Amino acid sequence: MNPKGQKVKLNDGHFIPVLGFGTYAPPEVAKRDALEFTPFAIEVGFRHIDCAHAYQNEEQIGQAIQSKIADGTVKREDIFCTSKLWCTSFRPELVRPALEKSLKRLQLEYVDLYIMHYPLALKPGEELYPKDENGKLIADSVDLCRTWEALEKCKDAGLAKSIGVSNFNHKQLEKILNKPGLKYKPVCNQVECHPYLNQRKLLDFCKSHDIVLVAYSALGSQRVKGWVNLNHPVLLEDPVLSAIAQKHKKTPALVALRYQIQRGVVVLAKGNNKEWIKENMQVFDFELTPEDMKAIDGLDRNIRYCDFQLRVSRGTKIFKSIILERQC
Repeated sequence: MNPKGQKVKLNDGHFIPVLGFGTYAPPEVAKRDALEFTPFAIEVGFRHIDCAHAYQNEEQIGQAIQSKIADGTVKREDIFCTSKLWCTSFRPELVRPALEKSLKRLQLEYVDLYIMHYPLALKPGEELYPKDENGKLIADSVDLCRTWEALEKCKDAGLAKSIGVSNFNHKQLEKILNKPGLKYKPVCNQVECHPYLNQRKLLDFCKSHDIVLVAYSALGSQRVKGWVNLNHPVLLEDPVLSAIAQKHKKTPALVALRYQIQRGVVVLAKGNNKEWIKENMQVFDFELTPEDMKAIDGLDRNIRYCDFQLRVSRGTKIFKSIILERQC
């Protein structure tokens, strides 16, 4: 079990572990890393596994989970597995088939959480990033409220215990929340969140609507060229984090993770190093003081590591305006 059994109650009555294992990796190593590190993460105590169709390693994640069920380390109900609906499957009639394909790859009868990966529909097809002859992403005119209704049906069918969103700002969340005939509110909003981008306004908005904020890139993100702005400072080298870490005899990474948990945020920790994965479980062994929390709050610089402008054509204004708008 999670060392402290720490979970957060979602607005639909289910519970999500406050610490999750993130499985994104660069494409050239995504499958290998999933097979190597996911079983180890489960062995050392992780019970929340975050994956996505777009990571292209669901099959390997499924093999890893099944191996730990087979050897008796866990039962299926011990694992909280998240997957994400990719943007090319936002048409309502494509939502359930996409989820069913993910379930088949994961070798699961249901996911604990299924979320819309971004607030933008892309042209359906096999390509993750469909582009025109000028290299611009091809958007699809889909009302995200209709996509949400299809997610609600997946929940009713038992294919997903809970449903949520990712990378939504408060206006996009309000569109879902104010939808006539809304059956289920999003249980979460997964966004980039760390001391340099603490998302205070968005966190307050989500809390006011009983929506859990889930933090990715909580340690400042892997330095992946094409996804991450390499000109930004390295979060874990910040002197304030380092001083607080030294005081508690922990690492800056653990301080950054603990900061999120104490502010009521579910935090994802990626791992491509077994020593770091094991170390991340120590987040439950200490507590930051109010002074520590205030000092870390003061580090907010509105720095977004996941600079999607590096990934898409500069002509794709709709994508940038939706994804890169400060999420508050």
